[in-house]
Amino acid sequence: MALQAEKVDLSAIKVNQASIISITLVGFIFNVPTLVAFVGVVMIAGTAWKELALFKQFYRRVLKPAKLMEPNIVEGPSAPHEFAQLLGGIFLIVGSVLLFSGSIFWGWALAWVVILLAAVNLFFGFCAGCFLYYQFGKLGVPGFRTRISE
Repeated sequence: MALQAEKVDLSAIKVNQASIISITLVGFIFNVPTLVAFVGVVMIAGTAWKELALFKQFYRRVLKPAKLMEPNIVEGPSAPHEFAQLLGGIFLIVGSVLLFSGSIFWGWALAWVVILLAAVNLFFGFCAGCFLYYQFGKLGVPGFRTRISE
């Protein structure tokens, strides 16, 4: 099944990624697991309800109106990006639970997976979660698609 044609603002995604990296990294540097949990909750909530995507809202309501960032709108589905965000949020929530329960190494390891994959997407344009989304589509996993409809 094909994805419906949509438009995605890559600038909003980049602000989201930069926020995820920055806040999670500050959490690591200052050993504040609450920041990891906060970012995870924001990612999951923002996937479920777009108005709760705080980092993207910051772009839409502050950076874009102030002309500090220009939109970079491309035609494409939002579902792969939302899946990637959900997956990253789950990693951060599990990581924060591990941190709070005393499993420091594994908690920060999961946080670093999210930091590194978000950085790869931000700086090199490769979205590992999106790639995984399309692989699930190719495997015929229900709910995952393989392409944009014509």
